[in-house]
Amino acid sequence: MTKLTVADIADARAYERERESFRAHIIELKKRRRIAVGPIITLLFENRDTVRFQIQEMARAERILTDAGIQTELDIYNPLVPGPGELAATMFIELTSEAQLREWLPKLAGVERAVELRLPGASVVPAELDPGHAEQLTREDTTASVHYLHWSLNPSQVEGFAAGPVEVAVHHPNYTESTELSEAARLELLGDLRGHS
Repeated sequence: MTKLTVADIADARAYERERESFRAHIIELKKRRRIAVGPIITLLFENRDTVRFQIQEMARAERILTDAGIQTELDIYNPLVPGPGELAATMFIELTSEAQLREWLPKLAGVERAVELRLPGASVVPAELDPGHAEQLTREDTTASVHYLHWSLNPSQVEGFAAGPVEVAVHHPNYTESTELSEAARLELLGDLRGHS
């Protein structure tokens, strides 16, 4: 998957014309790419379209109209566009009250380093943290509600992913959960790994 450039981001008027249909496309896409792992952690596996949508919406909301402003957003979000053999996800810790945040975020310190893919043959691929985001989001005594994760799979791991089954797991002292990918989700993400998305 190629990274986005300034030319891929529509200007404000052009985006308003396509926004409704593009938004509908993204909602359907995210249904296949959003994976709940237990009751409070969700991973949204990103691709070129989801990242473009994020940048278009940021530009719209913040009225970013210059190429330099758009380039800043591209620099922030382009690391989430996976290349062949890679997956990228935004991890959300979905807590809805101040009390839950105060209770869980300290208990989940380091959870961003506890996410893994489990492939056939007992192959485990741990998530890697995006270095730029990790510097801002990782703390020893608490965690953030959002993290950006990456996986790099070698060719045999990609074939294991293709064969399935595949689980996404969180293995943390205070949160141990796993979810087997549905066939639709696995095939969707296999497109990323093979560079087809």
